[in-house]
Amino acid sequence: MSHSESHVINNLEVHAHNDQSHGSVKDYLIGFLLSVVLTAIPFWAVMSGSFSKTTTAWCIVSMAIVQIWVHLKYFLHLNFKTEDGKASSLSFIFSALIIVMVVGLSVWIIYESNAMMMY
Repeated sequence: MSHSESHVINNLEVHAHNDQSHGSVKDYLIGFLLSVVLTAIPFWAVMSGSFSKTTTAWCIVSMAIVQIWVHLKYFLHLNFKTEDGKASSLSFIFSALIIVMVVGLSVWIIYESNAMMMY
């Protein structure tokens, strides 16, 4: 093995051991439990029919927003406070914007196509 190859391998090993961006088992379990609870609450609200449609819709939307945060924090390990976290956050926001545009415009096109077929 040449000097440059061993240098690359040593750098990879140091990077792998010093990288704290990966979560622990505890973080994954917390994220999983929060995800289950945040899914069960709106499911119960819909299945029980105890609330008005408006309250149920707000419950679903608010739990979905909280669940997005849980997934970002516990599964994607996005840290919005550090410098590296800011770069990750900007990448995520850009990706989310593109996805929202693609899905939103696709739904709009499908809706308009359906409306035009009715005539």
